[in-house]
Amino acid sequence: MRRIETLSVFPEFFEPYLSSSIMGRARAKGLFEFQAHNLRDWTHDKHATVDDAPFGGGQGMLMKPEPIFEAVEAIQSRFARPAHVVFFSPVGTPFAQHTAKRLAEKERMLFVCGRYEGMDERVYTLADEIISLGDFVLTGGELCALCVIDALVRLIPGALGDEMSAQDESFSSGLLEYEQYTRPADFRGMKVPEVLLSGDHQAVEAWRRASSIERTRRFRPDLYEAFLEGGGHDQASTS
Repeated sequence: MRRIETLSVFPEFFEPYLSSSIMGRARAKGLFEFQAHNLRDWTHDKHATVDDAPFGGGQGMLMKPEPIFEAVEAIQSRFARPAHVVFFSPVGTPFAQHTAKRLAEKERMLFVCGRYEGMDERVYTLADEIISLGDFVLTGGELCALCVIDALVRLIPGALGDEMSAQDESFSSGLLEYEQYTRPADFRGMKVPEVLLSGDHQAVEAWRRASSIERTRRFRPDLYEAFLEGGGHDQASTS
């Protein structure tokens, strides 16, 4: 069973999401355990202070190193095998599906979530890995952690009702997922491709492959170029 833990000044953020839908069902099946730790539990003043002004001046406050070091060390000491510690920062490696696949194999993970203007630089010596979700700024790392947890939990065998779902999704093969349709077959003059109504499974698979390639070419030319450079064949005809 995977064990996932978070360290945050807002531990209450996680439970509603991780108790719902696919995440909740996966937990109920015993596919992973989750525990949210409150960073303030490792402070030693009456105000439970986790931040301070940066040396050299500047805007905002920084998260102090002492509580983070004490917390991570205490959490790590509870099990014989240490957790894989993940921090979030703009300097981190961009998160991608292959990262989720790798993290889904980890037995224990600890996600450390920042707040305010950032963290004292020394805390990153605790990290096994630093991840960035993209070139934008969030209020805190809790949303980052939830995104990563969601992406990796759905890859744990048994988490999805259809075990092929994770294999067919966007990025699983380096391409975007193919177009999909449901009833009605004709909606406001927009018709579902005839091949999907044909019952010919081989033809449907060929159409889906072509659709996947074409959608990637249209919407993510960077992925499309990487696909071609990797030896992929351009079969982008969805007619």
